[in-house]
Amino acid sequence: MFVAVWMLYASDRLLDARPLPGGHPPPELEERHRFHQRHRRAFLIGITLSAFGLAALLRSASTPAIHLFGLLAALLCAWFLLIHARPLPGDGTHRLPKELAVGIFFPAAVFIPTIARLPQLRLDLLPVALLFAATCSLNCLFLYAWEHPGDRPHAHWSTRWATRHLIALTSSVALLSLGWLVAAQFLVGAVSVRHGTLVLTACVFTSTTLLLLLHIPRRRLQPVHLRALADLVLTTPLILVPLARIIAR
Repeated sequence: MFVAVWMLYASDRLLDARPLPGGHPPPELEERHRFHQRHRRAFLIGITLSAFGLAALLRSASTPAIHLFGLLAALLCAWFLLIHARPLPGDGTHRLPKELAVGIFFPAAVFIPTIARLPQLRLDLLPVALLFAATCSLNCLFLYAWEHPGDRPHAHWSTRWATRHLIALTSSVALLSLGWLVAAQFLVGAVSVRHGTLVLTACVFTSTTLLLLLHIPRRRLQPVHLRALADLVLTTPLILVPLARIIAR
Protein backbone atom coordinates (compact mmCIF):
# COMPACT_ATOMS: atom_id res chain seq x y z
CA MET A 1 0.00 0.00 0.00
CA PHE A 2 2.78 2.42 0.93
CA VAL A 3 4.72 1.77 -2.29
CA ALA A 4 1.65 2.10 -4.51
CA VAL A 5 0.43 5.32 -2.86
CA TRP A 6 3.90 6.91 -3.03
CA MET A 7 4.14 6.07 -6.74
CA LEU A 8 0.74 7.61 -7.43
CA TYR A 9 1.41 10.80 -5.51
CA ALA A 10 4.86 11.28 -7.05
CA SER A 11 3.53 10.64 -10.57
CA ASP A 12 0.61 13.00 -10.06
CA ARG A 13 2.87 15.83 -8.88
CA LEU A 14 5.27 15.32 -11.76
CA LEU A 15 2.36 15.47 -14.23
CA ASP A 16 0.95 18.57 -12.52
CA ALA A 17 4.32 20.30 -12.84
CA ARG A 18 4.63 19.77 -16.60
CA PRO A 19 5.53 23.04 -18.34
CA LEU A 20 2.92 24.68 -20.55
CA PRO A 21 3.43 24.62 -24.35
CA GLY A 22 5.28 27.95 -24.20
CA GLY A 23 7.60 26.66 -21.50
CA HIS A 24 5.84 28.56 -18.71
CA PRO A 25 5.06 26.83 -15.40
CA PRO A 26 1.42 25.82 -14.86
CA PRO A 27 -0.74 27.84 -12.45
CA GLU A 28 -1.31 26.99 -8.79
CA LEU A 29 2.00 25.19 -8.31
CA GLU A 30 2.91 24.52 -4.69
CA GLU A 31 6.39 23.95 -3.27
CA ARG A 32 5.88 20.18 -3.36
CA HIS A 33 5.28 20.37 -7.13
CA ARG A 34 8.38 22.51 -7.67
CA PHE A 35 10.41 20.09 -5.53
CA HIS A 36 9.30 17.13 -7.65
CA GLN A 37 10.04 19.05 -10.85
CA ARG A 38 13.55 19.99 -9.66
CA HIS A 39 14.30 16.33 -8.86
CA ARG A 40 12.29 14.89 -11.73
CA ARG A 41 14.94 12.38 -12.83
CA ALA A 42 15.42 10.99 -9.32
CA PHE A 43 11.67 10.59 -8.86
CA LEU A 44 11.29 8.85 -12.23
CA ILE A 45 14.03 6.39 -11.27
CA GLY A 46 12.38 5.85 -7.89
CA ILE A 47 8.98 5.25 -9.49
CA THR A 48 10.45 2.72 -11.92
CA LEU A 49 12.25 0.79 -9.18
CA SER A 50 9.15 0.92 -6.98
CA ALA A 51 7.08 -0.57 -9.81
CA PHE A 52 9.33 -3.64 -9.85
CA GLY A 53 9.13 -3.87 -6.06
CA LEU A 54 5.35 -3.57 -6.15
CA ALA A 55 5.11 -6.34 -8.73
CA ALA A 56 7.17 -8.60 -6.47
CA LEU A 57 5.04 -7.76 -3.42
CA LEU A 58 1.81 -8.50 -5.28
CA ARG A 59 2.93 -12.09 -5.79
CA SER A 60 2.12 -12.75 -2.13
CA ALA A 61 -1.44 -11.40 -2.46
CA SER A 62 -4.39 -13.74 -2.89
CA THR A 63 -5.88 -14.26 -6.36
CA PRO A 64 -9.22 -12.54 -5.55
CA ALA A 65 -7.35 -9.54 -4.16
CA ILE A 66 -5.13 -9.32 -7.25
CA HIS A 67 -8.20 -9.36 -9.50
CA LEU A 68 -9.81 -6.54 -7.51
CA PHE A 69 -6.56 -4.56 -7.43
CA GLY A 70 -6.26 -5.01 -11.19
CA LEU A 71 -9.74 -3.63 -11.76
CA LEU A 72 -9.03 -0.72 -9.42
CA ALA A 73 -5.74 0.01 -11.21
CA ALA A 74 -7.49 0.08 -14.59
CA LEU A 75 -10.09 2.55 -13.31
CA LEU A 76 -7.37 4.66 -11.72
CA CYS A 77 -5.42 4.80 -14.98
CA ALA A 78 -8.55 5.96 -16.77
CA TRP A 79 -9.06 8.65 -14.12
CA PHE A 80 -5.43 9.79 -14.52
CA LEU A 81 -5.96 10.16 -18.24
CA LEU A 82 -9.09 12.25 -17.69
CA ILE A 83 -7.31 14.47 -15.19
CA HIS A 84 -4.08 15.06 -17.08
CA ALA A 85 -5.14 14.78 -20.75
CA ARG A 86 -6.41 18.35 -20.73
CA PRO A 87 -7.01 20.56 -23.79
CA LEU A 88 -4.27 22.83 -22.43
CA PRO A 89 -1.81 21.22 -20.02
CA GLY A 90 -1.81 23.10 -16.76
CA ASP A 91 -5.11 24.87 -17.43
CA GLY A 92 -6.76 24.68 -13.99
CA THR A 93 -10.22 25.42 -15.40
CA HIS A 94 -10.31 21.85 -16.74
CA ARG A 95 -9.18 20.40 -13.45
CA LEU A 96 -11.22 17.38 -12.45
CA PRO A 97 -11.77 16.94 -8.70
CA LYS A 98 -8.82 14.90 -7.46
CA GLU A 99 -10.29 15.11 -3.97
CA LEU A 100 -13.10 12.86 -5.16
CA ALA A 101 -10.60 10.42 -6.67
CA VAL A 102 -8.78 10.09 -3.35
CA GLY A 103 -12.09 9.40 -1.61
CA ILE A 104 -12.86 6.61 -4.07
CA PHE A 105 -9.62 4.84 -4.85
CA PHE A 106 -7.69 4.96 -1.57
CA PRO A 107 -10.50 3.54 0.63
CA ALA A 108 -11.20 0.90 -2.01
CA ALA A 109 -7.56 -0.20 -1.91
CA VAL A 110 -7.63 -0.27 1.90
CA PHE A 111 -10.69 -2.51 2.09
CA ILE A 112 -9.87 -4.83 -0.85
CA PRO A 113 -7.64 -7.27 1.12
CA THR A 114 -10.36 -7.78 3.73
CA ILE A 115 -13.35 -8.17 1.41
CA ALA A 116 -11.31 -10.43 -0.90
CA ARG A 117 -10.53 -12.73 2.02
CA LEU A 118 -13.92 -12.41 3.75
CA PRO A 119 -16.52 -11.44 1.14
CA GLN A 120 -19.33 -11.98 3.65
CA LEU A 121 -18.24 -8.78 5.42
CA ARG A 122 -18.91 -6.49 2.45
CA LEU A 123 -22.30 -5.26 3.61
CA ASP A 124 -21.19 -4.96 7.23
CA LEU A 125 -18.19 -2.83 6.28
CA LEU A 126 -19.96 -0.72 3.64
CA PRO A 127 -21.17 2.08 5.99
CA VAL A 128 -17.73 2.43 7.58
CA ALA A 129 -16.04 2.35 4.16
CA LEU A 130 -18.29 5.18 2.93
CA LEU A 131 -17.54 7.25 6.03
CA PHE A 132 -13.83 6.60 5.61
CA ALA A 133 -14.05 7.60 1.93
CA ALA A 134 -15.70 10.88 2.93
CA THR A 135 -12.95 11.51 5.49
CA CYS A 136 -10.21 11.00 2.88
CA SER A 137 -11.89 13.45 0.50
CA LEU A 138 -12.41 15.98 3.29
CA ASN A 139 -8.73 15.77 4.19
CA CYS A 140 -7.81 16.79 0.63
CA LEU A 141 -10.52 19.46 0.50
CA PHE A 142 -9.21 21.07 3.68
CA LEU A 143 -5.70 21.10 2.21
CA TYR A 144 -6.93 22.71 -1.00
CA ALA A 145 -8.96 25.31 0.90
CA TRP A 146 -6.01 26.24 3.13
CA GLU A 147 -3.57 26.50 0.23
CA HIS A 148 -5.99 28.39 -2.04
CA PRO A 149 -7.99 30.89 0.02
CA GLY A 150 -10.46 33.04 -1.85
CA ASP A 151 -12.75 32.22 -4.75
CA ARG A 152 -10.56 29.41 -6.21
CA PRO A 153 -11.52 30.12 -9.85
CA HIS A 154 -9.26 27.37 -11.21
CA ALA A 155 -10.90 24.60 -9.18
CA HIS A 156 -13.59 22.25 -10.39
CA TRP A 157 -17.10 23.44 -9.54
CA SER A 158 -17.60 20.56 -7.12
CA THR A 159 -14.39 21.48 -5.29
CA ARG A 160 -15.47 25.11 -5.04
CA TRP A 161 -18.85 24.04 -3.65
CA ALA A 162 -17.33 21.59 -1.16
CA THR A 163 -14.70 24.04 0.12
CA ARG A 164 -17.44 26.61 0.74
CA HIS A 165 -19.33 24.08 2.88
CA LEU A 166 -16.41 22.32 4.57
CA ILE A 167 -17.63 22.83 8.12
CA ALA A 168 -21.12 21.53 7.34
CA LEU A 169 -19.81 18.53 5.37
CA THR A 170 -17.24 17.55 8.00
CA SER A 171 -19.72 18.01 10.84
CA SER A 172 -22.19 15.78 8.97
CA VAL A 173 -19.60 13.01 8.57
CA ALA A 174 -18.65 13.29 12.25
CA LEU A 175 -22.29 13.11 13.32
CA LEU A 176 -23.01 10.20 10.99
CA SER A 177 -19.98 8.40 12.42
CA LEU A 178 -21.20 9.03 15.93
CA GLY A 179 -24.70 7.83 14.98
CA TRP A 180 -23.36 4.67 13.36
CA LEU A 181 -21.12 4.13 16.37
CA VAL A 182 -24.26 3.89 18.49
CA ALA A 183 -26.39 2.04 15.93
CA ALA A 184 -23.72 -0.58 15.19
CA GLN A 185 -24.11 -1.99 18.67
CA PHE A 186 -27.70 -2.95 17.85
CA LEU A 187 -27.68 -3.55 14.08
CA VAL A 188 -24.69 -5.87 13.68
CA GLY A 189 -25.16 -9.39 14.95
CA ALA A 190 -21.70 -10.97 15.02
CA VAL A 191 -19.63 -9.88 18.01
CA SER A 192 -16.33 -9.78 16.10
CA VAL A 193 -17.84 -7.69 13.32
CA ARG A 194 -19.49 -5.36 15.80
CA HIS A 195 -16.25 -4.71 17.62
CA GLY A 196 -14.38 -4.11 14.38
CA THR A 197 -17.09 -1.79 13.13
CA LEU A 198 -17.09 0.17 16.36
CA VAL A 199 -13.34 0.70 16.30
CA LEU A 200 -13.25 1.71 12.61
CA THR A 201 -16.13 4.12 13.08
CA ALA A 202 -14.44 5.60 16.15
CA CYS A 203 -11.35 6.21 14.00
CA VAL A 204 -13.41 8.11 11.43
CA PHE A 205 -15.10 10.15 14.14
CA THR A 206 -11.72 11.01 15.69
CA SER A 207 -10.18 12.13 12.40
CA THR A 208 -13.12 14.26 11.27
CA THR A 209 -13.39 15.93 14.67
CA LEU A 210 -9.67 16.75 14.67
CA LEU A 211 -9.92 18.17 11.15
CA LEU A 212 -12.61 20.55 12.41
CA LEU A 213 -10.44 21.57 15.35
CA LEU A 214 -7.42 22.07 13.07
CA HIS A 215 -9.49 24.37 10.85
CA ILE A 216 -9.90 26.89 13.70
CA PRO A 217 -6.25 28.13 13.94
CA ARG A 218 -5.63 27.84 10.17
CA ARG A 219 -4.78 31.55 9.75
CA ARG A 220 -2.03 31.33 12.38
CA LEU A 221 -0.25 28.42 10.69
CA GLN A 222 1.72 28.15 7.46
CA PRO A 223 0.11 26.05 4.68
CA VAL A 224 2.98 23.55 4.77
CA HIS A 225 2.45 23.07 8.52
CA LEU A 226 -1.29 22.71 8.05
CA ARG A 227 -0.68 20.09 5.39
CA ALA A 228 1.55 18.06 7.69
CA LEU A 229 -0.91 18.34 10.57
CA ALA A 230 -3.86 17.36 8.37
CA ASP A 231 -2.08 14.16 7.40
CA LEU A 232 -1.11 13.58 11.03
CA VAL A 233 -4.81 13.82 11.91
CA LEU A 234 -5.47 10.73 9.80
CA THR A 235 -2.91 8.74 11.81
CA THR A 236 -4.18 9.70 15.27
CA PRO A 237 -6.68 6.80 15.35
CA LEU A 238 -3.62 4.58 15.90
CA ILE A 239 -4.16 5.31 19.59
CA LEU A 240 -7.34 3.23 19.31
CA VAL A 241 -5.45 0.08 18.28
CA PRO A 242 -4.74 -0.97 21.89
CA LEU A 243 -8.39 -0.28 22.65
CA ALA A 244 -9.42 -2.58 19.80
CA ARG A 245 -7.33 -5.40 21.25
CA ILE A 246 -8.84 -4.88 24.69
CA ILE A 247 -12.38 -4.95 23.27
CA ALA A 248 -11.60 -8.10 21.27
CA ARG A 249 -10.79 -9.93 24.49
